[in-house]
Amino acid sequence: MTALVHREAGPVDGPPALLVHGFPESSYMWRELLEALGGAGYRAVAPDLAGFGDSPADRPGTWERHVEALEEFRQAQELDDVVLVVHDWGGLIGLRWACDHPGAARALVICDTGFFADGRWHGMGEALRGEGGDDVMASMTPALMGQALGQLAPGMDEHALAEYTKCLDDDDRRAAILDLYRSGDFEKLEPYAGCLAALDLPTLLLWGAGDELSPVAAAERLQAELPRADLVVIDGAGHFVWDDAGETAAAAVLAFLASEQQS
Repeated sequence: MTALVHREAGPVDGPPALLVHGFPESSYMWRELLEALGGAGYRAVAPDLAGFGDSPADRPGTWERHVEALEEFRQAQELDDVVLVVHDWGGLIGLRWACDHPGAARALVICDTGFFADGRWHGMGEALRGEGGDDVMASMTPALMGQALGQLAPGMDEHALAEYTKCLDDDDRRAAILDLYRSGDFEKLEPYAGCLAALDLPTLLLWGAGDELSPVAAAERLQAELPRADLVVIDGAGHFVWDDAGETAAAAVLAFLASEQQS
């Protein structure tokens, strides 16, 4: 597999945190958290998943291949006993990875995602998965995606939009997006029923109050399933909580980790 480009902050011998972004973002979404974790003494590492940010596409860009690539990246970076932080598709990838590798994570921070076998895709996800997905992808210009993201996340600035639309830069990246969504059958999570709870990890559920793609109800459902989960809902933020309220979200993560160290 192609090596993933990544951003990193903090001392190399600090306790590791592994940050996994979603669609259509990149490691850039974690900029405030990288700085905050690094300042607190953690080694915070955020890869650009294949086909996103500065990592080239590595087809087929399926869900399973992303999970495998995350494990390969973890081994290459010698990351053990990590704080796993995930958002959006990063949750579907990262939480599946955590279940496949029990003991690799010591705590979870789950943001605006789901991990349910009865999940349903939102409108764009369904469109990409359907027979007309190729046409939808062909019509998706950076300007059009930027407009859609701007409506969902008022806090997303022009630099962020430029970073996140890199996934549209060439035909391989666009095809890899279709690979990802078309492989995203929620039924694949049926074997993982009860897995997150069985890991018994301290968990922070961090959500935007106005998330229309993964509503707060999803966080409440996870909280009911996980024995050691706390829920923090950030007012004035939507699905892209890290762009809408990055500093507030980072402060919540540091508070959660500090409380875990004391317990």
